[in-house]
Amino acid sequence: MNNLKQAWRGWLVRSTHWIGLAAALGLSGTALAGDYEGSPQVAEFIAEMTRDHGFAGEQLVALFREAERKQAILDAISRPAEKVKPWKDYRPIFITDARISKGVDFWNQNAEALARAEQEYGVPAQVIVAIIGVETFYGGNTGSWRGLDALSTLCFDYPPRAQFFCQQLKELLLLSREEQVDPLTLKGSYAGAMGLPQFMPSSFRAYAVDFDGDNHINIWSNPVDAIGSVASYFKRHGWVAGDPVVSRAQVKGEQADSGLTVGLDPVKTVGELRALGWSSADVLRDDIPVTAFRFDGAEGEEYWMGLPNFYVITRYNRSSMYAMAVHQLSEALLAKRSGR
Repeated sequence: MNNLKQAWRGWLVRSTHWIGLAAALGLSGTALAGDYEGSPQVAEFIAEMTRDHGFAGEQLVALFREAERKQAILDAISRPAEKVKPWKDYRPIFITDARISKGVDFWNQNAEALARAEQEYGVPAQVIVAIIGVETFYGGNTGSWRGLDALSTLCFDYPPRAQFFCQQLKELLLLSREEQVDPLTLKGSYAGAMGLPQFMPSSFRAYAVDFDGDNHINIWSNPVDAIGSVASYFKRHGWVAGDPVVSRAQVKGEQADSGLTVGLDPVKTVGELRALGWSSADVLRDDIPVTAFRFDGAEGEEYWMGLPNFYVITRYNRSSMYAMAVHQLSEALLAKRSGR
């Protein structure tokens, strides 16, 4: 973290240089140069950050002078969404021998932190490892876009979601100040997700934790903080230690498909599904809320009941297939590490 603090000090030195230039040119309220020179949106954003959050306007002027508009990001986010893959094609992307083996290595290398996270937050080690495995292949692909560039581009040049990304840009600057890091050094995905667990800046500020006790939170290169932060996120979203995640269902009768959930919210109960022809080999109380879904699997249709912990996984990424991939990868990791 010392390198990050040095980077923060370096940014302040650069800021001081540009503050003098801004004053000399009478440009203290607008961007000085670069892709956002003279932008009224940037000027308004800077004014809001100085008024509402106590930033020095001149420092933000200097910072946005270095921000770059990235057309490649606008192209990527504007592309028509790919057709959603069926489960039989989606699952093999994430449940692979390479991802399982690498995950066991990550688990072994960070066994102490994972055990402590499980004890403190109640989230199984294999679930934490699976999240990091699905998100970034255990840190192998965390993204190479500067967060400032990505979020500035999407805030100021992508109107359909400008409100969301402008909020994330604010959160990025706030976390940079809180952690005393140069915002120009923080990298992530083209949409602004960062570090081993791919937290958006708002998630970082809400859920990330200093799990190694060094008084800084570093999810980019410190797996201990990343592990604690994922566990914190799950706990805060309602993970219940020891509870199952899903239950495979058998269905019969003409009413079975009417039990399928629209969306991810658990609006059905086990009892309601039983009345529609759903059953399970697992012992489940009738009052448990579930998300009921069907997958096109490699061997035909699969019916599942997503239990409350499944719903928690979907809070990380709003997709039933994502949540199932995390769950099944976690099971494979546990089996591999246990020698089963």
